Amino acid sequence: MNVKDIAQLPEIAFIRPRETPAPTAGGEAHPFAEVLKSSLDEVNTLQQKADAAITALATGDKMSLHETMIAMEQADVSFRLMMQVRNKIVEAYQEIMRMQV
Repeated sequence: MNVKDIAQLPEIAFIRPRETPAPTAGGEAHPFAEVLKSSLDEVNTLQQKADAAITALATGDKMSLHETMIAMEQADVSFRLMMQVRNKIVEAYQEIMRMQV
């Protein structure tokens, strides 16, 4: 395996670390609900892009199988991550509800 070959892949160029939200002027971070909603919107957008890529591939538009598979996998990974976050939120809520006051 040659490292130069891997670095030449154009798909890897668009992957960059996610920026963390900066604190607001009052020193507070974004509310949890706002961060959760923006994450859900991002997952939804990826799902819609994957659906559009599948439709374009099926109808014979200028969409390669490679691009379609990448879009599908991005949507799948983001959905799985969202489900794991949801499971952790539910688990934390149940743990809080079990606490004695």
